[in-house]
Amino acid sequence: MKVVIAAAGTGGHINPGIAIANKIKEKEPNSEFIFIGTNRGLENDLVPRAGYELKTIDAHGIERKLTVKNVKNLYATYKSIGEAKKILGEFRPDVVIGTGGYICVPVVIAAKKLNIPVVLHESNAFPGIAVKLFRKKADKILVGFEDAKNRLENANNVVVTGNPIKIKKLDLGEAEKTKIKNELGIKTSKPIVLVFGGSQGAQSINRSFMEIIVNKKNKNYQIVWAAGPGQFDEIKNKLQEVNVDINHIENVKIVPYIYNMEEVMNMCDLVVCRSGAMTITEVSVVGKPAIFIPFPYATENHQEYNARVLEKVGAAKIILDKDLNSESLESTIDAMVSDKNELIQMGKNASKVAMNNVEENIYKEIKKVLK
Repeated sequence: MKVVIAAAGTGGHINPGIAIANKIKEKEPNSEFIFIGTNRGLENDLVPRAGYELKTIDAHGIERKLTVKNVKNLYATYKSIGEAKKILGEFRPDVVIGTGGYICVPVVIAAKKLNIPVVLHESNAFPGIAVKLFRKKADKILVGFEDAKNRLENANNVVVTGNPIKIKKLDLGEAEKTKIKNELGIKTSKPIVLVFGGSQGAQSINRSFMEIIVNKKNKNYQIVWAAGPGQFDEIKNKLQEVNVDINHIENVKIVPYIYNMEEVMNMCDLVVCRSGAMTITEVSVVGKPAIFIPFPYATENHQEYNARVLEKVGAAKIILDKDLNSESLESTIDAMVSDKNELIQMGKNASKVAMNNVEENIYKEIKKVLK
C-alpha cells in the first residue's frame, strides 16, 4: 500500500498519524509512506524520529478575522494546494489519510482533484473545521468518540474507531507498584495524585499546585507532578523564593517529564490534567478517575467537549480554567481521595468509554475504502 498522511502542528494530530502508519506497516511491511506537514510544527521532529519521510508545504491555519497576516496566510495556503498536488502526483498513493488540522485542507483538495481516496481521522469529541469541511467529500471519516459522530451532521461513512495511543492498561502487582514508587521516591501509602499539563498552557495548574504545596494542603495525598520541560525551572525558582526545595517536599515529587508514563498512570489513584483527545483516551484506557482542567484557548473549546465525555459517564470532575484556584482544586481532590470506593467506581466508569483494537479497526476501515 502507498500512503500519504497529512499531519501537522501538535502531537494530537501527528501521533495518531504515526500510529496508523505503524499499524499499516505491521500488516503490510512493503508499504510506502510520505507524511505531509509544514516546516514549523512538531512533525519536523516526530515524523523523522518515527522513521518516516516528511515533505512540507506552506499551509497555515486561518483566523476568523480580516488582517494582512491572515490574507497572506490564506494566499499561501491556496498556493499550497498546488504543492500538495505535485507531491501526490509524483508519489501516486493508494490513499490519503488526514488526522485533522489545517494541513488537511490543501492536501484533501489536491487528493480529490486527483481522484485519490481520502480517509479522515478526528480525535476530538468536537470535530475540527477541516473534518467538518470535508464531511461529505471524504470517502470515510473515523472518529475517536461517539460524541464526534453525532456532531457530524449529513456526513458520509462515519465510523467510531477510537483514538490510537501508546499507553495501555497494565495489571500491576503490589511488588511492581512498590518498585515504581521507590524509583519516584514515594515512601507512604497515601493516595497518589498524578499531575501533568505539558510545557505550554498549564500556568493556571502550576499556580494552583504551587499554592497547595507551599501551604501544605496535601496532607491526605501525595503528588507526582510532571511539570513539563518548559515549566520545571520556573516552578523550581518560584518555590525557592519561598524557601521550598523542589527536591525535598513532603508528599510531593516534581519532575520535568515522566518517561514511564504508562507505569505511573497505571499506578496512580487520581489524574489531574488538561483534556486533549489523546489524554482523555489514555485515562479511559487505563481506567482512572480524573479532574480535567480544559485548556480554555483550544480551538472551538474542544478540550471542554472532550472532558464532558468522561464527566457524562461519572468518570471525571471538571474545573474550568476560569474557576481554577488552589482552593477549588484542593477541595475537589480532597473530597475524591477521601472516598476510595468512589475513586474505584469512577475508574470503572472511565473504562466503559475505552475502545479495544483501535489501530486494527482503523486499518480495516482503510482497507474497505481501497476495495
